[in-house]
Amino acid sequence: MLETGVLVLNRVYQPVHITSVRRAFSLLYQGAAKAIDEEFQLFDFDSWRALAVAVHQDAVGTVGRRIRVPRVIVLMAYERMPKTRIRFSRFNIYARDENTCQYCGARLPRAELNLDHVVPRSRGGATSWDNVVCSCVPCNLRKGGRTPEEAHMRLLRHPARPRWTPIFRSAARRAFYREWRPFLSLADAAYWNAELLAH
Repeated sequence: MLETGVLVLNRVYQPVHITSVRRAFSLLYQGAAKAIDEEFQLFDFDSWRALAVAVHQDAVGTVGRRIRVPRVIVLMAYERMPKTRIRFSRFNIYARDENTCQYCGARLPRAELNLDHVVPRSRGGATSWDNVVCSCVPCNLRKGGRTPEEAHMRLLRHPARPRWTPIFRSAARRAFYREWRPFLSLADAAYWNAELLAH
């Protein structure tokens, strides 16, 4: 439980990071952050500790009591957004395209997908966000070394670099908690990982 995720907001309620419950309690105890509940009320460590724990809520046990796990905390003195870019990676392309072939629309397990250069590399096409898409094997074979127009195929959507969001900044934290929903766009909740080399 202590290593599960807690969404960290800056002082103006923008998500900036996901941390562990252990770190969140440390920030609360030091006064660097406050916990926020479902009604958007802020609590310091003592007032949060005094809250009753409902049966359906995650909690950690101490010697004398159980303390409710905060799933969202607000930093009291941090206003900036981290400057981060999304790494160009196979996993991130699959995440951007939602494991869906961008030609036929089939949603498949990653093991059954390829990456396709919209403009083939043999024609000078770059290995970049705006030229690489998910493709199923049959569509990839059908397209071959041609452009989609030459192969009489249409892209579902034109590829582009996705926007960075902090929700899956850490590979260890893939869970999504309902308490995070008011602060995050589910459409942007994608996991971004290891970088590919652009050619």
